[in-house]
Amino acid sequence: MTNFLTSAPVRATLRWQVAATAAIAIIAWLWAGPDGAISAALGGLITVVSGFAYAVVISIRRAVSAESTLVTMFTAEGVKIGAIILMLWVVITLYRDLVAAAFFAAFVITVLLNRVAFMVPEPDAAEADKIDWK
Repeated sequence: MTNFLTSAPVRATLRWQVAATAAIAIIAWLWAGPDGAISAALGGLITVVSGFAYAVVISIRRAVSAESTLVTMFTAEGVKIGAIILMLWVVITLYRDLVAAAFFAAFVITVLLNRVAFMVPEPDAAEADKIDWK
């Protein structure tokens, strides 16, 4: 079982999302007060928690073939999308003082930061380039 949570791209993505959430929450605090900061924090945390859920599903499922790898990926993506929908619904319906602009700004920016994972190399990949293939 590979622990997807310890991979460099996943850790980098989660760090960037948490940092962006904190930065947007600070800006929202200055702009709209405590409710803006809480709204931004909730919007960003939805993406962070759903990304964490995706990584957990990938980590606990053992992929032994191409078919099982695809099933695992689709299962993890389904869990992630389900978690996003559920958390969006819970926050929007229960938090009466939601500042929509701060909430959705943090949510959208952290979703876009998922693409950071593609730019982060695995440490082993850098070592593969140094191998002398004579």
